[in-house]
Amino acid sequence: MRRFLILLPLILLMTGAFSQSLKYRKAPAFKPGEELKYRLRYGFITAAEGTLNVLDSDIKFNGHPVYHLLVQGRTSASFNLFYKVRNRYDSYIDRTTLLPYLYTENIREANYRRQDKVRFNQSANTVTGKKGIFAARDMTFDLVSSFYFARSLDLSGISVGTEFTIPYFLNDEVSELQITYVGKERIKTAIGTFNCLKFNPSIKPGRIFKDESKLYLWITDDGNRIPVKAQVEILVGSVTLEITSAKGLLH
Repeated sequence: MRRFLILLPLILLMTGAFSQSLKYRKAPAFKPGEELKYRLRYGFITAAEGTLNVLDSDIKFNGHPVYHLLVQGRTSASFNLFYKVRNRYDSYIDRTTLLPYLYTENIREANYRRQDKVRFNQSANTVTGKKGIFAARDMTFDLVSSFYFARSLDLSGISVGTEFTIPYFLNDEVSELQITYVGKERIKTAIGTFNCLKFNPSIKPGRIFKDESKLYLWITDDGNRIPVKAQVEILVGSVTLEITSAKGLLH
């Protein structure tokens, strides 16, 4: 159970692809008050639900105002009896650059508990976690901030086959994720039908995925750039992430 529930935050991370060659819009594609809700289906069963919020914050880092990004994931009522999950992820990002200053996790999965706090020094290219200070790449993100930064990129000139990479810090390690742009598709969802950009992030076979497994993501081809669907085959069955609600959108 826990293995595919981990996919909820990971799928959101994988939407955060970017390349230094792409143009940052200079203005975010979101605003405080935005709320996105998703359901994670295992086959035909809703296994988990996730909520993403953009919040105003009075906190300042080095004098810079920030957005407070909040992601919460929980198992559905039917799965609580077997494996109860209540996870929370917080990220504080610069209102101008959208780069992270602080990222925290509060993981509660059955009897397992973990809390983590990560600080980013973008000027020094370092990340400070539980196990010390790590060398980072230029513009390194956390699980949540990568998603919101990517939504504010200019993808108007993107061509099929274009590949991106993103440096991110997770589990006391700086890694890179590769993602390929597949093309455009029209996707029907619970909140409407959208013209979407389709992406294929690279995944490693092993504990969760098959050797031939492919993950596909669909993101709205509009000013909001919200992910509306993700789908991947796992060792037994398939997992689908679907949007169920969106409010407070900028556009």
